[in-house]
Amino acid sequence: MVVEAEIEKMKRFQESLRMEDREVFEDLLNQCKLYASAGSALASPVKETPLIISMLFAQHKKLRELERKLNREEQLSASQNLTQ
Repeated sequence: MVVEAEIEKMKRFQESLRMEDREVFEDLLNQCKLYASAGSALASPVKETPLIISMLFAQHKKLRELERKLNREEQLSASQNLTQ
């Protein structure tokens, strides 16, 4: 599979990272695997494009999730301040 082959190439980069950063990069590569089938729908001559789009999508999804949580916390805090 193209995704697996490209991820294997990226492992060399991972090996050059500090130990604490390797886990973060591993998680990023796992995100590629999660969205591999959707990424294969991209008709791109550049093999890395589906991987990069998958990484960006996963990061954007996580960012939106964190924004929603932050908004809920802010609303909860504001409502608690009103009742005090």
